[in-house]
Amino acid sequence: MNLNLKKSIAFIDLETTGINVTTDRIVELSVLKISPNGKEEWMTTRVNPEIPIPPKTTAIHGITDADVANSPSFKEVGKNLALFLEGCDLAGYNAIKFDIPVLAEEFLRVNIDFNFKKRRYVDVQVIFHKKEQRTLSAAYLFYCKKELEGAHGAKADTAATFEVLKSQLDRYTDLENDIEKLADFSSFNSNVDFAGRIILDENGVEVFNFGKHKGKPVETVFSEEPAYYSWMMNGEFPLYTKKVLTEIKLRSFGKTQG
Repeated sequence: MNLNLKKSIAFIDLETTGINVTTDRIVELSVLKISPNGKEEWMTTRVNPEIPIPPKTTAIHGITDADVANSPSFKEVGKNLALFLEGCDLAGYNAIKFDIPVLAEEFLRVNIDFNFKKRRYVDVQVIFHKKEQRTLSAAYLFYCKKELEGAHGAKADTAATFEVLKSQLDRYTDLENDIEKLADFSSFNSNVDFAGRIILDENGVEVFNFGKHKGKPVETVFSEEPAYYSWMMNGEFPLYTKKVLTEIKLRSFGKTQG
């Protein structure tokens, strides 16, 4: 089944130096952009992470320091990537918890202003886990009846993810071929930041989702305990989380000034 698209959607897969969203870096990225008219465009590149790739990570995706020594840094590819993704919804396998947050960190790290808001996010892994409980290779075999060759290579994983989503739409008649509905089905909760440190409560208010202030409105905490903002900004939280916190603080400041 072909995707029913109102605007372009980009399937993303990243290979990285590790699994820490805050500190690890991209070593390979691949993006498959699907336009509403069905046109497919690819952007695939190795990336020099400018930090060592641990051997245990190389053992998974096969990419060594030598493989990326002459590759461009993310700073060099970031602007073209941002242009390629302009106006697209985003999709991937485990993308909401990993690939998209890592991408957000990389853009912020090199001061590229990429707007992650007002986009839909479709996570094929979430759909798969809600329906079948498997891994990407198993998902590919289950839905597409083929072995996934080249697993843990960004391009192979990206293409497989796109095929799996189309097969999921064919298989599940209750799964609506609409990116907004698929994004809703993919979501775990109403995260405000990708790390889920801040979420929306039932009234649409931004509240903390961890620590001693869990469940409390962010604006209220900043008003009653101003030092908490500084503690988070100086802590090992993702850059995107800090960006969201700053936006809320500035908005709150504007209200008090008004």
